Amino acid sequence: MNKNTRNIIVVVESIDVNRSSGAKMNVALIKNLAKIGYQLKVLHYSRKEIQLEGISCISILEKKNTIYYYLSRLQRVFTRTTKIRLHKIIENNFGFSFAFFNDTNSIKNAVLKEINTTTHFVLTLSQGASFRPHYAVLQLPELHSKWLAYIHDPYPFIYYPPPYDWLEPGYKQKINFFKELSEKAKYTAFPSKLLKEWMGNYFSNMLTTGIVIPHQNAAIETNDIKLPNYFSTKKFTLLHAGNLMKQRNPKGLLEGFLLFLKNNKNANKEVQLLLLGAADYHQKLLDKYDSVNQIFLKTSNTNFNEVYKMQQQASVNIILEAKAEVSPFLPGKFPHCVMANKPILHLGPIKSETMRLLGKNYLYHSEIDDVITIANIIEKLYKQWKGHKNEFLLNRPDLLDYVSEPELKRVFTKLDVSYE
Repeated sequence: MNKNTRNIIVVVESIDVNRSSGAKMNVALIKNLAKIGYQLKVLHYSRKEIQLEGISCISILEKKNTIYYYLSRLQRVFTRTTKIRLHKIIENNFGFSFAFFNDTNSIKNAVLKEINTTTHFVLTLSQGASFRPHYAVLQLPELHSKWLAYIHDPYPFIYYPPPYDWLEPGYKQKINFFKELSEKAKYTAFPSKLLKEWMGNYFSNMLTTGIVIPHQNAAIETNDIKLPNYFSTKKFTLLHAGNLMKQRNPKGLLEGFLLFLKNNKNANKEVQLLLLGAADYHQKLLDKYDSVNQIFLKTSNTNFNEVYKMQQQASVNIILEAKAEVSPFLPGKFPHCVMANKPILHLGPIKSETMRLLGKNYLYHSEIDDVITIANIIEKLYKQWKGHKNEFLLNRPDLLDYVSEPELKRVFTKLDVSYE
């Protein structure tokens, strides 16, 4: 069998790119798999009809004649009527919600309808804290020899590294779910080498079955996309695009930027710092900077294509992580930043996947709360931009290759598949 004609069924939570960053990463991987020659059939639970050009996409319908469906609706009505939330009690007893069980059964039935003897791989993709496609395929032992389970983040929440301190209801059952997954899936895949090693600390099989498939670039046509009024292509623009979770504190960045402005008063009219994305945990902090003309904050949703174009046009893209000893995550926007070919300002731990890829000698790195270092880096970047705009580039073809089709093809052609 010619390996270039492998057939892959992709079972994915969502391919609605404007709904979440996870969906954006899923779609980028799907598109690049198609580009390197694989025949794909995408089963997605986006709850709407979505088509990807040149790829067969089937929207999975929710089953509405099951006991779990009625229980989930009954729970919803009870909560709406009494204002009493039962999810912790239910998940502590069953591990997951009634809606989760109904969704995974819906997905499982859809997979059974589409699977056949010509399927070489079943690739499961999820997003956020949900691994519904993985749970569904775990219930289908006949597919385990073909199963490639992609794990985008630590799971369950209890296995997130400090300072993340999430403890979710039903975590013991969730641990058992992933333990079984680690024993049954032929391959487990991770977007980062550090994440593979991190999860391997808890599920040792993943060190054996694990492979690294980095988040993929998303080459998007942006000629028809109009930049928003607040974005100036003539200014030295520092852009952070992405949600600011509780653990991603922007105070050091903001104070470092203000210190840069204080030390470089001549730059005040030609620089801007843009923060785009939800920031509920930091709203009070952000309000304090509302009067600074050079800082623009937009916490409401922004169209993905518009954000992507801003990343390509920005002078510097910022990756902001938590204050931690280790960050095993590969940020979903990392490929976009590499594609932009502009310097990346990395604010996070030295032991992180981002720094592993950028290299230990990468200059534009700081801990997130080191205000003086951040100010000095911004000043250095500004002076380079001012004097050599045409040479102000990331210039890392190795990273461009790593997050693109060539590396993806190298990884997949090494995999052993079942032709049964």
